[in-house]
Amino acid sequence: MTLPLSYAQQRLWFLHRLQGPSPTYNLPLLLRLTGPLDRDALLGAIADVVERHEVLRTVYRRSAQGPVQLVLPAGQALPRIFAALGQDTEEEQDGQQVGGQVEAFLRDAAGYGFDLAKEPPLRVHLRRTGPAEHVLLLLMHHIAADGWSLGPLGRDLAQCYRARRTGRAPAAPQEPGLQYADYALWQQELLGEERDPASVAGQQLAYWRDRLDGAPRQLALPYDRARTHGADGAGDTVPLTIGADTHRALHRLAAGAGASLSMVLHALVAALLTARGAGTDIPLGTVVSGRCDEGLDDLVGFFVNTLVIRVDTGGDPDFGQLLARVRESSLAAYDHQDVPFDRVVRALNPPRSPGLHPLFQTMVSLQSQDASGFDLDGLRVRAEELRPDIAQFDLSVVFRESLAPDGTGQGLGGFVEYSTALFDRATVRDLAAGLAALADAVCADPALALSRPAAVPAAAVSPSR
Repeated sequence: MTLPLSYAQQRLWFLHRLQGPSPTYNLPLLLRLTGPLDRDALLGAIADVVERHEVLRTVYRRSAQGPVQLVLPAGQALPRIFAALGQDTEEEQDGQQVGGQVEAFLRDAAGYGFDLAKEPPLRVHLRRTGPAEHVLLLLMHHIAADGWSLGPLGRDLAQCYRARRTGRAPAAPQEPGLQYADYALWQQELLGEERDPASVAGQQLAYWRDRLDGAPRQLALPYDRARTHGADGAGDTVPLTIGADTHRALHRLAAGAGASLSMVLHALVAALLTARGAGTDIPLGTVVSGRCDEGLDDLVGFFVNTLVIRVDTGGDPDFGQLLARVRESSLAAYDHQDVPFDRVVRALNPPRSPGLHPLFQTMVSLQSQDASGFDLDGLRVRAEELRPDIAQFDLSVVFRESLAPDGTGQGLGGFVEYSTALFDRATVRDLAAGLAALADAVCADPALALSRPAAVPAAAVSPSR
């Protein structure tokens, strides 16, 4: 039986049809396993998880009515996963792999381009790297999963591995649970017809037309090179670090303004871009989980939606005033988050050009990739970052929060991802340093006007090349 795609999936399917198989929207999860691994139990547990979550064994095809998803029977989908595992492990010789060889293998594996019409959007690679050391790469296409999905995925894999180690199949859910395809159907009912002004889609699109009317098509970011039509999407990252004291001060600043930490971070980025000559009308992209019902929390699937937070930095506000503006803009955007981003783009119909992301070019996100759910019985599990050398946007500022067990901030990490066709590494490194310095400055004095030199440190204004 074929089913419609969710709206978020439709956008990725369209891009896949336009670009062909590409690693741009891959979601790699790299786990380093230490301890006595029961390989058969792990492979059996992966099979159990794929059977449990239909979206991991779904292909996407064209039809007369548009794109459709086809859920494959578990027995038909699993051999493809097992074949990939077999190919990767048959090459072992003595269980020892030179570190550089392993890293090259992982990078190559993460750069795989899925053919969504022919294969399920999951590949699994397992390599032994020492007597009691393995690397496990779960490579998913974003059409089937998002960051939140790692929680239920890890929980189910841990449960199934524990059962398989004892020689039994894991207990099946007592009642058939929701599947991602159910959400895709429900979403269409929720939004209704876009041309109906009384529908959810009609009302929310009207908001976005009004909110983004007159927004700049392209910000004057501190580019090192002009945009070209031949840009290949290549990217790189520089690390971003904000210390524990400033992290805690940012939380206090947010609480005092009735705002979230994410809003504070958006205000910081907007202030920095204004200081770097981007103007005072700053549209920033961000993502929301899209899981608007608790019943969706345990599903693996692609639920996230992209929003535009339009920030007005004009009039030389102090940081507290700017944060109030960001809070107001963010709350209004959250109230209109159900309509998919691609529908907003279509409704506004901005001028398009190759390589220029519509409506915004800078993404800001606060995220975490928590592998605590991957508590595999008898193993120590450590998650590591594995990012392909690709940039989806001109700039992406990604913050990752480290918290103590009592919730106290222990520092913000993360990175700034950038298009290497547009920026030099030195430029982006100084942007990251300037952002950290700006965070220190506004925490020391939130009432400091942003035009004051002390508010935006020199490192944030005049990058050294």
